[in-house]
Amino acid sequence: MDYISIDNLEAFGYHGVFEEEAFLGQKFLVTARLYLDTRQAGMTDNLKASLDYGEACQVIKKLVETERYMLIERLAEEIASKLLLTFSSLHEVEVTVKKPWAPVHVSVDSVSVTIRRGWHRVYLSIGSNMGDREGYLDFAIDQLNALPDTKVAAVSDYLETKPYGDVEQDDFLNGVLMIETLKTPQELLKTSLSIEKEAHRERLVHWGPRTLDIDILFYDDLILTEEELIIPHVEIPKREFVLEPLSAIAPYYMHPVYKKSVVQMLDELRKTDCQMDDK
Repeated sequence: MDYISIDNLEAFGYHGVFEEEAFLGQKFLVTARLYLDTRQAGMTDNLKASLDYGEACQVIKKLVETERYMLIERLAEEIASKLLLTFSSLHEVEVTVKKPWAPVHVSVDSVSVTIRRGWHRVYLSIGSNMGDREGYLDFAIDQLNALPDTKVAAVSDYLETKPYGDVEQDDFLNGVLMIETLKTPQELLKTSLSIEKEAHRERLVHWGPRTLDIDILFYDDLILTEEELIIPHVEIPKREFVLEPLSAIAPYYMHPVYKKSVVQMLDELRKTDCQMDDK
């Protein structure tokens, strides 16, 4: 992808763990690669189609000079986040923070940290079969939209479905969301669990009734297997109540493991169900 590079922007700040760093301050050098599509700007010669790197420089300089952090890792994170949230055209940023006068008691040109951060496209399923079902689903969307580093980009229609599993319970209202977020999968899981808790979700019975259920379906094309989190969600090919609303907002999204589109998986599942009904 195209990028604009800001190299070794110099600013004076007070970041560091030692008292003298907080009192005396020191010079910092920041390099930022700003990843975006510059095609339209190149074709039209119009600044509005690109990114004002002068403004980006001011955003970085102000943050370095007005805030104070113990670690340059934190400073780099704040710079990356501020740039991504300020400029809507940015997809990713790579930020290097150099500390030329680092108190390490040996001769070095500088100590630095480099991070790369960006927006991630994520698909979530939401469901409820207790109380005000639609209200709980709307609550989940509102809570996600209220996060500074997350925005809901698409919402399917809500679909009423029979419960999944062997537990006798009321019908569900289900939907699927596409969000864009700066959160890692683990951070997003933690946020989802927190939103469920605010909706008074209780985990008493596996696949049992719930006020609100939020599942991470896909996170970019990531394949992740951890004790607390598996992406893509393992049940996707088996769940029509996920595939049907997902097909409405992302019909041709390809499953990174099975290499099948959402509509392909939905069609195969329906054919399998029909064959089972015929037996």
